[in-house]
Amino acid sequence: MEALRLILLYVHLIGFALLLGGSIAQYISGRLRINSAMLWGAVIQLLTGLGLSAPLRDGDEPAPAKLVTKLVIALLIFVMVFFSRKRDAVNRGHFLTIVGLTLVNAAVAVFWR
Repeated sequence: MEALRLILLYVHLIGFALLLGGSIAQYISGRLRINSAMLWGAVIQLLTGLGLSAPLRDGDEPAPAKLVTKLVIALLIFVMVFFSRKRDAVNRGHFLTIVGLTLVNAAVAVFWR
């Protein structure tokens, strides 16, 4: 089971890289829109996050409050990315909120013990 957890964690990190890297690339280009890397990153993050929340460890489970917090943030990111993916341009505040929530979700994962 540990191997499965590590594979899920690895893919989860790839999803984070796609989401954050895609958003940074769009921000630097000056054209704020949702690209396919951001969409795939959000989908991967959500699905692998659900897999990682399954009880795969022997008694070393994350706190339920942490899991719910991360799930809510991941759902917010997914909804914000999914429903604005076809727009030619996204509002600056909307775009920066996606980036901010992505960073907050990573901070919750790292600092909440």
